[in-house]
Amino acid sequence: MTGWIEDILQDPYEQLTLDLGTDPDGEGAIRATLVRRRFEGEPRAAVIYVHGFSDYFFQTELAEFYADRGYAFYSLDLRKCGRSLDEGQTPHFVSDLSLYDAELDEALRIVRSEVPDVPIVLSAHSTGGLVLPLWLDRMNLLPGGTRARGIAGIVLNSPWFDLQGPAWMRTVGTTVVRSVAKARPLDRMKLPFTDSYGASLHSSRGGQWDYDIAWKPLEGFPVTYGWMGAVRRGHAQLHRGLDIGVPSLVLRSHRTWFSRNHHAKTDTSDAVLDVRQIVRWSGCLGDAVTSLPVHGARHDVYLSNDEPRAEAYRLTAEWLDRWIP
Repeated sequence: MTGWIEDILQDPYEQLTLDLGTDPDGEGAIRATLVRRRFEGEPRAAVIYVHGFSDYFFQTELAEFYADRGYAFYSLDLRKCGRSLDEGQTPHFVSDLSLYDAELDEALRIVRSEVPDVPIVLSAHSTGGLVLPLWLDRMNLLPGGTRARGIAGIVLNSPWFDLQGPAWMRTVGTTVVRSVAKARPLDRMKLPFTDSYGASLHSSRGGQWDYDIAWKPLEGFPVTYGWMGAVRRGHAQLHRGLDIGVPSLVLRSHRTWFSRNHHAKTDTSDAVLDVRQIVRWSGCLGDAVTSLPVHGARHDVYLSNDEPRAEAYRLTAEWLDRWIP
């Protein structure tokens, strides 16, 4: 682990490289990257944010929202994602979601050492919204559970709780995925091309947000069978029921609109996940679950148009005031 250096987002953002050793999936040396927003004074709490698939942390407005509320803000770019992606590695590839425990545990240790004795809130988007509850469920089996480690709650932004698309993809399709994943985990799945969601976001296509499309391509990274197999095992674990040990807030759009090409409804709908599945499986988190729609929100509710984005922040603030001491 090296020391903190200036992040690509520049002042007041800094990054710390977490060396993770040799990749158990056979792609050489791996690392994760912890990003922090420098905080002056004594924070009342801290937050650790985890991104989704074909994503990395660039949402400074989210960081400023927490900083304005007195939270020390941290974000983690997982192995082979964003700042942590090295040449020759398969973007986002991991054969089991539990492998992320290494960087999550280390990030939590560092944050706890920098801001001791304050509650820690976790926040995650999409695939990160599956990864973190599974991690907390394992953590909650340890002596003292999640609360003994300072975790006070979790905010999930359109978490990926089940496979979208027709029902056969969740049955026969998943059986095929698991079979191919065992033999050829790095083979790419043949999925229809779409850049509708990316086009709705990025400034180059008329969107409101600017980010590195090498780390967050408009059409997303290719999906491998091995990675999808890991996700489907994670879904199965969630569906059997978790006990994360802390209250959760689940935010989502009010509707789904799938389209290969950008459409006006892409800007006011979840163009990636089926929001009905988010509603269906939210209760599997355990503890106290608050599941709320944000009318007109995108897949990332904090990257929505002005009005639904403001509503997402309002709901988040209300939940924090209620549940975080």
